[in-house]
Amino acid sequence: MDVVLQELYSGFPDGVEMTRVIVRLVIAAQFGAIIGYEREVTGKSAGLRTHMLVALASALFVLAPLQIQMEHDGLSRVIQGLAAGIGFIGGGAILKLSDAREVRGLTTAAGIWLTAAIGVAAGLGRIGLALVSTLLTWIILSVIARFEVRQSVKSARARASESAH
Repeated sequence: MDVVLQELYSGFPDGVEMTRVIVRLVIAAQFGAIIGYEREVTGKSAGLRTHMLVALASALFVLAPLQIQMEHDGLSRVIQGLAAGIGFIGGGAILKLSDAREVRGLTTAAGIWLTAAIGVAAGLGRIGLALVSTLLTWIILSVIARFEVRQSVKSARARASESAH
């Protein structure tokens, strides 16, 4: 029984380090929630929970190697694998509609990929970088999206006006 208890407790760092780990994981999930909430409100396929999980998982993928004091080159390979793997998952969100010659899901895929990067930054303790990236992502997805809609409406009106003449 002692072996089981030792194994269970061996993964817990001291109090200060445990606090650091919890803060990084919670921040990663919260920043993922900010992005995911915007996607959820706009009715996109990858929403709140997906983005929270991607950010949290990404933070965990870098925190675990940090906990065992992995060298920088090894951590770099972990991050490379994570970026490639998330790119593969994001690729599944992209649809090509052959009839309309339209591609959908690129923004969702890019958002998932960026959420993973934000999770990596949070996991590495680069909270400021993760925060600024989250804010820029939110601006791009919400503010710029409104601008795009307005431009599309103006273009449609201009085309309708031209065809009426």
